[in-house]
Amino acid sequence: RVVDSNKKRIVVVGAGYVRMLTSVMLSVKNEVVVVDIDEKRVNSINNKISTVKDVGIEESLKNNQLNLSATIDYASAYDGAEYIIIATPTNYDVNTKYFDTSIVEKVIKEILSVNKSALIIIKSTIPIGFTDKVTKDNNSTNIVFSPEFLREGSALTDNLLPSRIIFGGHESEKLKSFARIVLESTSDKDSIDILYMNSREAESVKLFSNSYLALRVAFFNEIDSFGIYNNLSSEKIINGVSLDNRIGNF
Repeated sequence: RVVDSNKKRIVVVGAGYVRMLTSVMLSVKNEVVVVDIDEKRVNSINNKISTVKDVGIEESLKNNQLNLSATIDYASAYDGAEYIIIATPTNYDVNTKYFDTSIVEKVIKEILSVNKSALIIIKSTIPIGFTDKVTKDNNSTNIVFSPEFLREGSALTDNLLPSRIIFGGHESEKLKSFARIVLESTSDKDSIDILYMNSREAESVKLFSNSYLALRVAFFNEIDSFGIYNNLSSEKIINGVSLDNRIGNF
């Protein structure tokens, strides 16, 4: 395999919607390898066919010269990779009131069994303290958390024009290099803030952003109910409220 020495080798674990967006975005200027257990998905990517229904992804695969491939052989993918992104699913268990992070933990152990020097970037939804825990359990300082802030229906735009880029964990030159790679892959690198913090702070940002947005939805739902009950236009009320810059639109 001949690879441009200026391109960084990035592995993305999983070929779902968010992972495909990330893979396509980063493979414009870097070598990206997607690891997935589903051979059908792997074959699709290698044949420039999107694994998800998304016009932006499909057009990018068809029209752009992307350095993107996929494999089910995780060991060969991890070997020699400089950056490995984990965005595998986690499920909240209502009985234990805790996230099931077993898949993420399994992937981390698989990575470290092959490659101890790669920077591991977790993008999965995780509980506060998880990054610290796996860092300690695996005796590694190369694990960081980078939350995603994607809106349903506009995830591609949010990837190319993120509201901010956050990294939580041990701040190193390797992390700063990856931050520059991500920034270079966006559509407007001069207007996007990169924030560095510890992993618990980054995990808290994700949690409280989600919580605030859930409260916001509930609040506007109450306005909608108020409008219906009082025979008023909920749309006009919400528009009038949202035009306040301190509140803003969704």
